[in-house]
Amino acid sequence: MRERLDDAITDFSRRRVEVDGVPKTVYVSGSGPAVVLMPEMPGISPDVLRFARWVRDAGLTVYVPSLFGTDGAYPSAEDGEQVARRACVSAEFRAFAGGGTSPVTTWLRGLARLAHAECGGPGVGAIGLCFTGNFALTMTLEPAVIAPVVNHPSLPLDDPGGLELDDEDALAVRDRVQRDGLKVLAYRFAGDRWCTGRRFAAYQALLGGAFDGRVLPDSAANTDPPSFFREVVGTPHSVVTAHLVDAEGHPTLRARDEILAFLTDRLTPTPREW
Repeated sequence: MRERLDDAITDFSRRRVEVDGVPKTVYVSGSGPAVVLMPEMPGISPDVLRFARWVRDAGLTVYVPSLFGTDGAYPSAEDGEQVARRACVSAEFRAFAGGGTSPVTTWLRGLARLAHAECGGPGVGAIGLCFTGNFALTMTLEPAVIAPVVNHPSLPLDDPGGLELDDEDALAVRDRVQRDGLKVLAYRFAGDRWCTGRRFAAYQALLGGAFDGRVLPDSAANTDPPSFFREVVGTPHSVVTAHLVDAEGHPTLRARDEILAFLTDRLTPTPREW
């Protein structure tokens, strides 16, 4: 088990962003069109920040909102579990079946509008991870969002085939995707008990051919993830963060490259297409 150091986040600007009177901390870095990268449980870990830097280095401006946990930290398994429990009962999130769409997605759509106004370009990318995975899809209710990436979405926690959307929002998302010809890129590990094949099948049923769900074998997952993922998550789960293997040609690194290509293809067209 390797030593893991926290991240001081010194190469991002730390901003206080207010949307509809609600302020949150957002870390911003890069130049070019905007991508909102939402953290996975239990927070903005160094692995999430590593992925954010890859997005930035691809020629994009990355916005990472702080939604839970301790920014830049690798929490212990016990501390991470406490963060997850607090989020599950927070009014901002709908972690269980029947709760509908999480209210925090309204704030995130406002962040996407702000990011588009600041960065320009044809639109904004949105990347959800784990607890926030489905939020990237919900954010397409904001017209500025044109490149949604849904990574191992875990909500609702008690319904393997659920989508963490109320019926009205589900229909509105489907209509937006069909009307504007959006594609939704998604990833999971085959044996992930938090994001099952039933969940991907539900996305496929809602979105049809617009949903591009890609499944990696469990054998591709990093076998030495941080303690929260080893002791609490307990299954291959985080394709491009905690369970990524940073080795040339590795399936998880190819997934990272596919996501970056998806974003740059949609957000950085030739000048005449703007």
